[in-house]
Parts: sequence; C-alpha cells; structure tokens
Amino acid sequence: MHAPDGFLEAPVAIVCAVIAVAIIGYGLRMASSQLDDNRIPLAGITAAFIFAAQMFNFPVASGTTGHLLGGCLAAILLGPWVGSIVVAVVVLVQALVFADGGLSALGYNVINMAIVPAFGGFALFLLFRKFFPRSASGVIGATALASALSVVLAAAAFSLQWLFGASAPVPFDTVFGAMVGVHLLIGIGEGFISGLAVGAVLASRPDLVFGAADLDRKELADRTPVSARTFVIGGALTAVFFAVVVSQFAFDDPDGLERVAEDQGFIDSARDHAFGSGVFADYATSGIGNETISLAVAGLTGVALCALVGYGLFRGLREARSRTAQV
Repeated sequence: MHAPDGFLEAPVAIVCAVIAVAIIGYGLRMASSQLDDNRIPLAGITAAFIFAAQMFNFPVASGTTGHLLGGCLAAILLGPWVGSIVVAVVVLVQALVFADGGLSALGYNVINMAIVPAFGGFALFLLFRKFFPRSASGVIGATALASALSVVLAAAAFSLQWLFGASAPVPFDTVFGAMVGVHLLIGIGEGFISGLAVGAVLASRPDLVFGAADLDRKELADRTPVSARTFVIGGALTAVFFAVVVSQFAFDDPDGLERVAEDQGFIDSARDHAFGSGVFADYATSGIGNETISLAVAGLTGVALCALVGYGLFRGLREARSRTAQV
C-alpha cells in the first residue's frame, strides 16, 4: 500500500494531504489527553513493531505479496486517534529515510495506511466485540477479524481516490475489483499478525490495551501485569527480532498495490523517489556489501527512529498538557 509519487494526479494528492494534516493535527490534540504515562512507552513500541513487521512481505498469491498495515492493531492497543498518529509516524519515517512511499503521496498514504484502518478498523472491532465473549479471547478474535477487513477498507479508499485522481485511463471498477480482491488475501495475514500481537500484550499488560478497557481482571482470566520495564524490554526485543531476523525471509514479489498497478497498466505512472539514493533507500544500508547485514542495519535504524519519534512525540504532548494545566 506504499504508493509512489505519480499514482494520483496532483490536485487529489494535495486534497489528501490537507485532509491527512487536518486529521492528524486534531488527533495530536486528542492524544495529549488520552495517553497516560503508562501507555506512552506502548506508543513507541507499537511504532517500532509496525515498522519492523512491515519489512516482512509474505506471499498471498502467485507473484504477489502483502505486509502488515498496522492501523487497526495500533487503534486497538492505543485508541484510534493515537493509533492513527503512530502509523503516520511510521509512514513518514519510511518515506523520508527509506524512500518507501512517495513524498507527494504522503497524504494519501497516511489516509490509506493510518487513518482509514485505524478508525474504520476500530469501528469494526467494536461491532465484532458485541458478538464475541467478554474475555481476552473475544478481544483477540475481534481484533483478527477487524484487522483483516481494515485492509480491504484501505484498498477501497485508494480505489475511491483513483476515481477522482487517476493517472492512467483505467476504469474505477477495474481498479476497485483488483484492489479489493488481492487485499482480501492480504487481510488474512494482517488479521493473524494483529491477533497475535494483541494477545501478547493482553498476556503481559492487559491494563494497557485500549480495546479491552471495559473488561475487569476476572474477564481477562485474572492476568497479572508484568512490570513496565519487562514489558518495554520484551516489546523492544520483539521489534528488533522482526527487523533483523524475520525481515531476512521477506519475499521480493510485488505487494498488492504494485501488482494491481502492473496488471492494470498504470505502473509507469510512478516517479522516482527524491531520496532514492539515500543511505537507507529500499531498506539497504549504503556502503555495506553484505545484504544480510545491510538489511539488518537498516531495520535497526528504522526501529530506533520510529520508537524514539513515537515515544518522544507523545511524551512531549503529555508534558506540554501538564504545563498548561498548571498555569
């Protein structure tokens, strides 16, 4: 879903950028009142994990791969406002440092990868919670289903943007059918990874999961939270493991959007990235000849950047709010 520059015409790209800035800007105001000191580290860990997990492309069909979007996952862990900002941070780091996703496409990439999956996915999560038991397993099941369908919502959002800003003479219904079809398959992987991630947090710190805030300890099988230090270390090590080890097994085939662009004939609309010759472009470290080490260094860099930006941003917002309240 990382669209390059050129997939949509400039007017639509600009409108998407304005919408994305407005929503994320308002979200920053909301986030300052929603995050407490205990959840701020989770925001940094979530950003790091989503970055690392997105480095792993898994096969979904012949010659096509997918990767985690993470918007719904982040919303369930942190709430849709904070979750959308966390994924927006990841998308921004990927575009500026790793040349993944175009600069002029940042607006619609943030909408499609952060905002739509976070808010649409969380709405589906709340709906599915009504049909699942009030328990940790119910939260995990609702997470998996909502996360899977959030990918389809993201695909539909790009298709709608294509309707108004197509860069090639390919009909909307053709793009919509192709996008939804392939992302239904990608959604299976999204649901599986998201369910595991939420299950892991519920097992260690159930008190931090926004989507399970209505459950008491008995409904969560009386799970005793681990210490904050243990949780942060465990989360950081998980993100590092994905970035350094799991990423080495990623498949090189095109992802869903790229496959649709190739099959429908608008891949030539893509323009080269302005930072395509950067130090970490395409998740390879310039100057390191060994591909394994090159990828690992780039992955570690991305994990560290996303964790620091995510944690620092929300810590700054929290402190600014505290100073304002004291005045």
